[in-house]
Amino acid sequence: MVRVFPLNDKYKEIFGKMFADYYEELGCDEDPVHLVDEYIIPDLLAGLLRIDLIEEDDNVCGFCIYQTDEPGNDWNFKDGWGDIREIYIVMSKRRKGLGKFLLYTAEMKLRESGVENIYALADGEAANFFADCGYELTGEECAELECNVFAKSAKKVCCK
Repeated sequence: MVRVFPLNDKYKEIFGKMFADYYEELGCDEDPVHLVDEYIIPDLLAGLLRIDLIEEDDNVCGFCIYQTDEPGNDWNFKDGWGDIREIYIVMSKRRKGLGKFLLYTAEMKLRESGVENIYALADGEAANFFADCGYELTGEECAELECNVFAKSAKKVCCK
């Protein structure tokens, strides 16, 4: 059985480990423990972003960090838009539809909160994933992160 649910205290340690694995896979040199403890969890508690986890057969296997961009957020690339900031599925569970299910859940929650458009900053394999989920390359680039901008209407929250 597959279940998506908001991050809570019971799963904070598991989330931290997955986030570290995610950052290692991306080749990031920032300290993931510091990022989680000093930025991500405080922003979650302040209501600036949301974190959902996905589990299959009682094993947590991924997460999605998303928000509505607004002036109060540290990251506000497209004011008023939904932002899929991070999405990760452990390697052994990829290509089974779990990422699409997790993304769809985040998109529905953003739509329910009143967001009309959603974007993601992606390159490489992530770009293919978002394209497969109905996002279109906008022609914009986020210079700070050196990523392409992919977008879709929140009214079209289904994957191919």
